[in-house]
Amino acid sequence: MAKHDLGIDLGTATFIVYKKNEGILINEPSVVAVDKLTNTITAFGNEAKAMVGKTPYGVEIVHPMQDGVIAYPSLIEQLLRFFIKQAKTGFLPSKPNLVIGIPARTTDVERRAVKDAAEKVGANKAFLVLEPIIAAIGIGLDITKPNGHLIVDLGGGTTDIAVISLSGSVISESIKLAGEAMDIEIIKYIKRKYKFLIGEATAEFLKKEIGKAHKDMETLEIEVRGQDIASGMPSSRLINSDDIFEAIEGVLNEIIQKTKTVLEHTPPELSADILKNGIYLAGGTANLRGLAQLFEERTGVKTVVAENPQLCVAQGAWILLDNPELLSKIAVI
Repeated sequence: MAKHDLGIDLGTATFIVYKKNEGILINEPSVVAVDKLTNTITAFGNEAKAMVGKTPYGVEIVHPMQDGVIAYPSLIEQLLRFFIKQAKTGFLPSKPNLVIGIPARTTDVERRAVKDAAEKVGANKAFLVLEPIIAAIGIGLDITKPNGHLIVDLGGGTTDIAVISLSGSVISESIKLAGEAMDIEIIKYIKRKYKFLIGEATAEFLKKEIGKAHKDMETLEIEVRGQDIASGMPSSRLINSDDIFEAIEGVLNEIIQKTKTVLEHTPPELSADILKNGIYLAGGTANLRGLAQLFEERTGVKTVVAENPQLCVAQGAWILLDNPELLSKIAVI
């Protein structure tokens, strides 16, 4: 394969690009600033995220991936061109191969659009792989064996749950509840309890810094700035982990319930494998404190958070770049 072959995670919350033989090339929020007149991307990732709420007329902040689907197909081509441009160093006449992790909820039409866009911007070949499967590979599981593994991939827009065996998904579910839904609930909870307004970036910060998924985890406290509803003036409040837990408890309950539904519909032979192997949590939201404990308590199955769960898809792409035989088996298009 070409020296600048890429593994790409088109996540709802984060875009991660892995360059073969070099490692992570891009790891930035999946947000862009778009010139509304020309429909071209003017800023990407952290630069675009810093512009939220501060853009002039004619510039719009856009999340190309929303709720696990491609919300702006016209921007994907520009993004892929940007990724390839970032990967090239010196004169490389060969075209790169791309392994692209895509959310499980994407349709055949959306997948074809991504593949066509990749080839249009100069890729030799583009292989699309569903995120739960590529995450399992990134975790280090051998998915080619007749051995069942349950993967719960908690991303930004969706949580994908899949039982994987013999290089494929035996049963799967996807729910539009994950990290971003938690952020929204945190905003609503703080507004209701403290009569205090915060933005999405602050809610995400609170979730990551002091959030917890299990009530018995240590309670932390932090001061955040926002707007007092009564006065309309800038102000600050002390928020603690118990606040975050109460805010996101409903989202967590629905994710757990969907996981239990998948377990209930899993064939008995694979259920036995899962009981032995455990549940694996991947995706950036898997970093939430106490999440593994919550899954174990509610499902009765041991649960493990993958090492660097937010990088599992990128790591899976790295492995697949060196394993074309497996890649050809699991690519969806």
